[in-house]
Amino acid sequence: MATRIAPSEFTCVQYEVKDHIATLRLNRPERRNALNRRAYDEIEWGFRAIAADPEVRCAIVTGNDPAFCSGEDVKEMMTGEQRDVSVASLTRVRPEPTPAAVAALECDKPVVAAVNGAAVGWGMELSLFADIRIASEQAKFGEIFIKRGLVSDVGGLWRLPAIVGPAKAAELLFTGDIIDAHEALRIGLVTEVTAHSDLMVRAQALAQRIAVNPPLALRFMKEGLRRTSYGDLREIGSWVSGTLGRLFQTEDHREGVKSFLEKRAPVFTGK
Repeated sequence: MATRIAPSEFTCVQYEVKDHIATLRLNRPERRNALNRRAYDEIEWGFRAIAADPEVRCAIVTGNDPAFCSGEDVKEMMTGEQRDVSVASLTRVRPEPTPAAVAALECDKPVVAAVNGAAVGWGMELSLFADIRIASEQAKFGEIFIKRGLVSDVGGLWRLPAIVGPAKAAELLFTGDIIDAHEALRIGLVTEVTAHSDLMVRAQALAQRIAVNPPLALRFMKEGLRRTSYGDLREIGSWVSGTLGRLFQTEDHREGVKSFLEKRAPVFTGK
């Protein structure tokens, strides 16, 4: 677990609580809210703060425009474009689920994702960790891990099949296709598509409808849904971490990242 960061110390995420609703807003708009190590840590501690605050009854996770979250900040996580990709990636592998994912999924308050733009890679994972997703007309979703020679985190492998069905989840995971908000609505990934300007109004209205209900019953209702809809988080998370440890060492992973940075089509060899 990362060293505790208080919400007042956040630099990559904005955190506020009003009328029993916490809002966790990614705030790296110049990088399309791509995640660096600090952002991962702040997401973790933001969800832990939500869970620990008795005043919070519901939470909203969103991003500052133009994106919800464009995934991992590849350039920054590599600490320089010339660094060996697999070595850089291996420094992040842990024999356990991603701590930010654990904090989000173990949060016992209802969470609404207000997806205001691109939610790809770990950005889509973050949206999947929410209980309910609503989308702006500008939203896009993509499990693009396969394009980097990797497997999805627990959102894609553990949550997505239960939300959209195993076959549609397999299609999204195997192809890495990016879909728009209306396709996301059609397949049940989101419950509503709204005008971009209305997104936060709609998200807050939904959160308020949830927050007026008895807090203890809400927490048990969420726990009941988790128990009946999904499997064991720790087991699948450990498998993901171990598998990523192998895939980060492959030539295909290196090629996937380099082709992205070089803005060209990748050439995979199965090595």
